[in-house]
Amino acid sequence: MDIDYAIRKDEPLAITDESTPAAIALYERWERSNRLSVMFIKIKVTGGICGFVDQHENVCDLLKAIDDQFVTSEKALASTLIMKFSFYRLISVKGVREHIMKMRDISAQLKKLEVDMSDSFLVHYILNSLSSEYEPFKISYNTHKDKWSINELMTMCVQEEQKLVMEQSESALLTSTRGKNKAFKTDKSQVNHKGKFKIPPQGDIKKEAKCYFCKKGGHMKKECPGFKE
Repeated sequence: MDIDYAIRKDEPLAITDESTPAAIALYERWERSNRLSVMFIKIKVTGGICGFVDQHENVCDLLKAIDDQFVTSEKALASTLIMKFSFYRLISVKGVREHIMKMRDISAQLKKLEVDMSDSFLVHYILNSLSSEYEPFKISYNTHKDKWSINELMTMCVQEEQKLVMEQSESALLTSTRGKNKAFKTDKSQVNHKGKFKIPPQGDIKKEAKCYFCKKGGHMKKECPGFKE
């Protein structure tokens, strides 16, 4: 619909009695584009700056005024990005591709702020930011003669991630199988060869003395005075 015409083109001369039909059509085209653009921005803009936006009717002036509200100091932004880059770590095996892409993106933003990092430094720093499961992989790179680019590093790290995930899955399965076998052997040891449970041996059970003559407890029949009489 060519709504952004007023943003791409400067405002033409205002219409006068001497304006040609072509000049009038050009101005009307620009005025329509400007009006629709300003209306669209005012609808979508956040409520916190609505009052400020109403002061501008030219779309280019309006966009510049909005940009001025969100100007960030380049030094402050560079410091924030450096801190974020320094503390960014991969804490698990998975997600290594996203981790490298994020660090590369931060590096690109710093480069625009004139904080340059060499590719060699970035490769070493990314390797050091990986989790401890990648330690053999780091040693392998340090002992390797060739140097990797960022893309080569990403490819190798993704392959290493797949290998580590498979090893973890196999280890978890093996541990689970051993636990089940141990529990089965323990239950089986409590059953004899006929399939009957063994009754644990009981100690000597002392019965309470009871006289069958007088029916009183505390003595036996042979010791009963009544029986003796």
